[in-house]
Amino acid sequence: MNFLILSVTAGEGHNSTARAIRTELENRGADCTILDTFDYFSPEFAKLISEGYLLVTEKAKFAWKFGYELAEKRRASEREYTPANLIKRAGAEELAEYIRADDYDAILFTHPFAGILLGIMKKKRIITNRTVGILTDFTFHPYWEDCTANDYVVVPDRLLLPQARRKGFADDQILSFGIPINPKFSETMPQKEARRFLGIDENLRTFLVMGGSMGYGNMAENVRKIDALDTEQDFQLIVVCGNNADMKEDIDRIAKTSRHPMLVTGFVKTIPQMMDASDAIITKPGGLTTSEALAKHLPMIIANPIPGQEERNAEFLLNNGCALATSDTCPIDECLYQLLTSDVRLSAMRDCIAAIAKPDSAAMLGQFLEDLAHTPVIEPDTDEDFSKTHPVETIENMYFDLYWE
Repeated sequence: MNFLILSVTAGEGHNSTARAIRTELENRGADCTILDTFDYFSPEFAKLISEGYLLVTEKAKFAWKFGYELAEKRRASEREYTPANLIKRAGAEELAEYIRADDYDAILFTHPFAGILLGIMKKKRIITNRTVGILTDFTFHPYWEDCTANDYVVVPDRLLLPQARRKGFADDQILSFGIPINPKFSETMPQKEARRFLGIDENLRTFLVMGGSMGYGNMAENVRKIDALDTEQDFQLIVVCGNNADMKEDIDRIAKTSRHPMLVTGFVKTIPQMMDASDAIITKPGGLTTSEALAKHLPMIIANPIPGQEERNAEFLLNNGCALATSDTCPIDECLYQLLTSDVRLSAMRDCIAAIAKPDSAAMLGQFLEDLAHTPVIEPDTDEDFSKTHPVETIENMYFDLYWE
């Protein structure tokens, strides 16, 4: 078995999903390659996208929110601003050559830009590989409507079926396996054992505070507010600052004089054990982090969402009873107080989480792909093989122009 995953470095979610899928497929004996689509076209462009995404989503939230909402509202006829018109100039024929150079049983993609390219190639029979899109958030991003020529799309839950239909996907294309997460999140360590493993008090209520891989948001201010919370029931915090060294330094200073015990870390590989040790998680609502928390049946308090996709994640989680959300009028300490003083609320949230959690998401997708690899591709009847009778280097203008007819 041989698979290709096309990812994009815009935030860490797309790459984390790709790595989770690769781990599952390699455990099944398959060969699996991850290709950063933008990096393949141009490393300089990929760096610009990656760094620009982090800069805009943190320093220019309102501009990002405006752009995201504008993209959500665009009409199919508004072709001038579509990604396909931008990708058209990016050397797409090189990607077609790359794909055709190997015998892939399926090509997966974690970002709609790659899905647009693959869908056009399939429509013009430049490639005949099976193609599978993977949502990395609890919503369909803008431009997924341009990916419907691909064979399948994996969604976080069957509750997204109406969205998928509105985007133009047929029911038999939609696979509600969940966002693929690392298989280690499907394993569970008893709570007290996990606390002993981490070296923290095994009897105290425990809350995990995270801000993504980059320690996004004003975590230090949130930690100060939480630590100042005065309740009859004591608690402790686990604070993960990711790769944000400055944030860790700030929170380390808070921990030296804090009222409540704190375990402060940078980037670590023990997040599954930290989730097992916790009673709830305080986090921005990234698709991967929240999927991992759901797999651990961990109630959430949502803080500092990135405008756009993470706001949609928050809506989904709140509407399904899995989370609380902070706001100007309900700050982080009030949300935490509600959980500390209500076992009924915590229990109800865990019941809601159990209804949509997908701890075996990667395994379900892996089994589907393994079965797919052993299913022959049925070629449509045709008098010619388009990919052989048309030189790859002359294809680009043909299929992009035909696509927009």
